[in-house]
Amino acid sequence: MEGMRYVVEVEKAREATQGKPSMGPVYRGKYQNDSTTPPIDVLNSCWDIFRSAYEKFPTNAMLGTREIENAKAGKYKWQTYKEVYEVIQKVGSSIRSCGYGQGVKCGIYGANCPGWIISMEACNAHGLYCVPLYDTLGAGAVEFIICHAEISIAFVEEKKIPELLKTFPNASKFLKTLVSFGKFTPEQKQQVENLGVKSYSWDEFLQVGENQNFDLPVIKKSDICTIMYTSGTTGDPKGVLLSNESVLIAVSAILQFLSSCKHSLRNKEVYISYLPLAHIFDRVIEEAMIYVGASIGFWRGDARLLLEDVAELKPTIFCAVPRVLERVYSGLQNKISAGGKLNNLMNGVGIEDAAPLFDKLIKQSLGGRVRILLSGGAPLAKHVELFLRVVTCSLVIQGYGLTETGAASFAQLLNNFDMLGTVGVPLPYVDACLESVPDMGYDALASTPRGEVCIRGGTLCSGYHKREDLTNEAIIDGWFHTGDIGEWQPNGNLKIIDRKKNIFKLSQGEYVAVEHLENVYGQSSVLESIWVYGSSFEAYLVAVINPKKDALERWAEENNITKDYNSLCEDPKAKAYVLAELVNTAKAKKLKGFEFIKAIHLDPVPFDQDRDLITPTFKKKRPQMHKYYKNNIDEMYKSINNKTSA
Repeated sequence: MEGMRYVVEVEKAREATQGKPSMGPVYRGKYQNDSTTPPIDVLNSCWDIFRSAYEKFPTNAMLGTREIENAKAGKYKWQTYKEVYEVIQKVGSSIRSCGYGQGVKCGIYGANCPGWIISMEACNAHGLYCVPLYDTLGAGAVEFIICHAEISIAFVEEKKIPELLKTFPNASKFLKTLVSFGKFTPEQKQQVENLGVKSYSWDEFLQVGENQNFDLPVIKKSDICTIMYTSGTTGDPKGVLLSNESVLIAVSAILQFLSSCKHSLRNKEVYISYLPLAHIFDRVIEEAMIYVGASIGFWRGDARLLLEDVAELKPTIFCAVPRVLERVYSGLQNKISAGGKLNNLMNGVGIEDAAPLFDKLIKQSLGGRVRILLSGGAPLAKHVELFLRVVTCSLVIQGYGLTETGAASFAQLLNNFDMLGTVGVPLPYVDACLESVPDMGYDALASTPRGEVCIRGGTLCSGYHKREDLTNEAIIDGWFHTGDIGEWQPNGNLKIIDRKKNIFKLSQGEYVAVEHLENVYGQSSVLESIWVYGSSFEAYLVAVINPKKDALERWAEENNITKDYNSLCEDPKAKAYVLAELVNTAKAKKLKGFEFIKAIHLDPVPFDQDRDLITPTFKKKRPQMHKYYKNNIDEMYKSINNKTSA
């Protein structure tokens, strides 16, 4: 394509051959065409990231939490890099004293806190595989990960201990040592010890390896440092194997990208840690913060109190998923709508009045010092992105990546408004191309190139733990196939437009396997067929349903409602009845909360070929269904939003 000023072509396109689809040209970000050696290439492991920061910035504040006095949160109390180093040494010695060394799997289950980072760094130092578990995971997923990864020792948040104990006795086949970031009750200690599992409070564990010294193992860049389990979609979670090198290069990519944009990270940065460290997005960002000697302040773990923590911490770097930024946007809009000077501003007050008014709002909302605002995990709505760019006086950067690509794959160039609604350009050390998907009509060689986004580079994972079949399916000839459909824009930006498979992500980052859900809900006795819809701009699922005529009419008769079938499909009480039946099905099948359908539209006319909604083999034509039912979808989300805001 001509005029792609933000990227450069490094390899020519490839025509379809021997059953392989065609691939478009390979591109790199223009600013990194002649990428130099990664800035942290002298380091060999994730432990070296922390060690080098400790050596350079021993007295810098590193980890902070709010002091609680009389049930009230006060100021942040900090541990320096030197103090954190000393605790890591104790934790590492205790791990080794328990008999665990290089290659052993260590789980961390809980919300972000200083103990989380300290435990991770102890694993990094002694060559254990760190296996993080989202604090939102239930016992079933936790048990699967413990057994699949063969976790021997786990650190756990005190309030998550009851959930973890539900995984016993099966988990005790592998899990032999438990360490609480707080304490265990006597009953909990007795329960695990009856199964041959040792348990320690945090303070107790720090004493286990006292006065013992262990040499650190030699760790290579190619060694695995963490196994990150992605949320299961059509089946069990997949364990993504990330090497020290992939994390080091991902951190390097972020550092070089910001440096090339004249906004290098500094050791005076302050970062709010609230996005889960079990997710690659926050893990890589926090590694970058540690490398430059920045300060990381932790939230209290309550979403309702997040902005209070932010106001007290006053971060300079703020990372968020779209759902959080949408709440900030809504809050600002509400204040504008309330009237006064801000309302006048939006209706024509001079721009010279904008800065002080919005500056005051942002100081209240984000602490007043945010200079870089990073959004990832799902697409950020264009109007929210534009609004935040204008009013926050911050650099708003939307990025794109996956756990398998080390998070750092694409990002928007700073202050480029023509990148709105896109994920930007490839980051340093990343090559990208599109592969044609003929079955979906996407051609990577067309004048407007569209196809599956494929990524190559040093940030890629080493594969999936114990799943060579999935590894070979996803990584072909060095290219990771993301499953996302992208479209190159004329200037070289990439826009994500579709999914190769019928799997999508909601606005809070949860993956939804829509065909699986349709099969589950299809077992309900009140419907003939169902089309489930969701998008990465919405937090909830909705559905269009063809009800079973006899079931709906029987319900109407039992409730003394005299309407014909078509009229029943428009009746609010009938909709409530069908939705309640779907909720009962969801509960019976133990679906996750985000998999529950929140609103429905009843269509008395079966999905048919006449309206181009299904194929001759009765497969749903999802793009056409979205187009046909768009007004109904908009009404459903409007009703949901009205209820949630009431």
